[in-house]
Amino acid sequence: MAEQHSTVLGDEYDDALRGALLMILLEMGADLTDKSWSLGGSQVLEIIDFQLDGTLLRIEAETYMGLSITGPRSTVAEIERRLLERQAGNAANP
Repeated sequence: MAEQHSTVLGDEYDDALRGALLMILLEMGADLTDKSWSLGGSQVLEIIDFQLDGTLLRIEAETYMGLSITGPRSTVAEIERRLLERQAGNAANP
């Protein structure tokens, strides 16, 4: 079993980041398997699960915590790399 890794990608309210992450997951062939949303006081938690190459990727957006991804270390690293490339490309072409 691959080592699991979690990382915060950015702010939970960053719609551009969410859109880029979704596009990257779709480009990689990930399938949406579950989505949930909950509210506890002032905290909102959204959890979105994807299946990619037989493994689970979990995206969590939590108030004040940010937008995070959890999954196999190598897959998370690849997604982070692609996000950085996409963001650098968008910055170069405003």
